[in-house]
Amino acid sequence: MKRRILFVDDEPSILKGLQRNLRPLRKEWEMAFEAGGTNALARLEKDPFDVIISDLRMPDMDGGQLLGQVQEKFPKMVRIILSGHADRKLAMRAVTAAHQFLSKPCEKPVLVSAVNRACSLRDLMNKKAVENVVTAMGTMPSLPEVYTRIMDAVTSDNTSVAMVGEIISEDIGMTAKVLQLVNSSFFAMPRHVATPSEAAVILGIDVLKTLVLTLEVFSAYKKSTMDILSIGKVHAHCINTGILAQTIARIEKRDKTVTDNAMIAGVLHDLGRLILADRFPDEYKNIMDRVRQEGCRVHEAEAEVLGVSHAQIGGYLLGLWGFPDNIVEGVVYHHNPLDCITDTFDLCGMVHIANIMEYYERRMPGRWEQLEGLDKTYINQFGLSRRIHLWRDQLPSGLRG
Repeated sequence: MKRRILFVDDEPSILKGLQRNLRPLRKEWEMAFEAGGTNALARLEKDPFDVIISDLRMPDMDGGQLLGQVQEKFPKMVRIILSGHADRKLAMRAVTAAHQFLSKPCEKPVLVSAVNRACSLRDLMNKKAVENVVTAMGTMPSLPEVYTRIMDAVTSDNTSVAMVGEIISEDIGMTAKVLQLVNSSFFAMPRHVATPSEAAVILGIDVLKTLVLTLEVFSAYKKSTMDILSIGKVHAHCINTGILAQTIARIEKRDKTVTDNAMIAGVLHDLGRLILADRFPDEYKNIMDRVRQEGCRVHEAEAEVLGVSHAQIGGYLLGLWGFPDNIVEGVVYHHNPLDCITDTFDLCGMVHIANIMEYYERRMPGRWEQLEGLDKTYINQFGLSRRIHLWRDQLPSGLRG
């Protein structure tokens, strides 16, 4: 079945150029072209589309406003910004509504890859089994208050590291948790961190946001799930996995955005376990019993009992919360990275390896030789087998305590 793509721009010449350049894709895509946000919304009310690709700067309704309405009215659509203008204010407004940002001029293979990857992820998220489980939950968890306030600060024009630190400092309990975590052996800091603002400077705002989110989320689920899961162990595993994924990204000389996102995806990769254990306690107790008695993997037992895995549910929630697609991919595909449409060693692979590496590092720090459970086809595809020992030998010492 063809993907249905709607392109939106306020300049007719741009739309004609897109139509002409993308003509060879007519066998794969069914495309429509609308001038401006108002016309686009009217078209969407009449015809269904899989993807909307909009310019950012438009006079009647900018791309952020348009995609915000599309997100509300047509939440399953893939939403992409395609713009040649670096307008920070408009970009910040669109950040929670757009799945991806692409720059003009955009090479055809880049556009095709972006659309195919995003659609593949949405198809997985919209599988009937996932929808059935989500429907049975009634509602999905909402973003915690402190995290929401930090997001509001970060997306304002006058934000600063100090402001983020001040928001955390207003919550004494959160301040204590953040400082305890940042100063723990997990992070192997060269010196003691005394304030949340200092933590933001050292770790970066995005990483600090994720720590706040995971601390709030894990605290919220602790009472309801502690009889089924060891919350402390799951939390430690997630933090360790995030640091390992970030370390791998740094060794591979990825830029700061990728290294930060690798950590974020690693820290949040098992979020779905908490959701499933909380909403389906009887079923999840059965799942954990199967894992202990049969020696199967958690995500395999989840799929047998519930029809979905924690990776899918966690990714679904992060998608609802507006996290970038590559972070969502890192969570969704951390057990099966080969299923992710990519031609590079990306976040899903980094989290996949870090997840298994963390298990071995806890049991035999720095001494293991093989990582059982890796997707060998994926490892061979990207020639990673010789890199694994290098990553092991350069791990932060704080993980080996």
